[in-house]
Amino acid sequence: MSGIGAEAYTFDKDVVEKAYAGWAPIYDVVFGAVFAPGRAAAVRAAERIGGRILDVGVGTGISLAQYSSRNRIVGIDLSEPMLRRAKTRMRRQRLANVETLAVMDAERLGFADAFFDVVAAQFVITAVPHPEAALDEFARVVKPGGEIILVNHLGAEAGVWRAWETGLAPLVRYLGWRMEFQFARLDAWARRAGWRLVERRTVAPLGHFTLMRFRRV
Repeated sequence: MSGIGAEAYTFDKDVVEKAYAGWAPIYDVVFGAVFAPGRAAAVRAAERIGGRILDVGVGTGISLAQYSSRNRIVGIDLSEPMLRRAKTRMRRQRLANVETLAVMDAERLGFADAFFDVVAAQFVITAVPHPEAALDEFARVVKPGGEIILVNHLGAEAGVWRAWETGLAPLVRYLGWRMEFQFARLDAWARRAGWRLVERRTVAPLGHFTLMRFRRV
């Protein structure tokens, strides 16, 4: 794997697709309440800019109704079973501001340069095989003055928690994400790519997740 601090074990798209195909029927029940504060924080941050918003890893579409009707939403996800549920939700809730929902790889976005005002990726960056490649794609499709908004668990940088997360890494990857992913990788990417961190704060529950906003320097 490429990137800073690349893992010693395999983490590829097949692993992720299989994991989320299994999660699809129960995702909202298992993760709905746990991830709700992070999703809401990401939506609020995206709506400070507004316009056309790319929701990467839209999953079952649980956050779609939270976006204002004045914004235009495009949602993508690698998992077709998850996206089928998002499309059902979109039709049932009559979300006319959702322009499209598409199966797509975050590392290979099928959009023109500078197509979106905001890219929001909720609980995604630790669930792609090559995070820096995905971030490069996010940066490519954002307009000048736009932002990349991430919400994710970040791994501990030292101590017992770091050792615990590293030890669990080979097992947790089969659930479809990494526990030990550190902020240092995002910081190094931003410095290389010419983006600046403009906000970083913890969100509920119990500050377990972190919201980050990046803007082009």
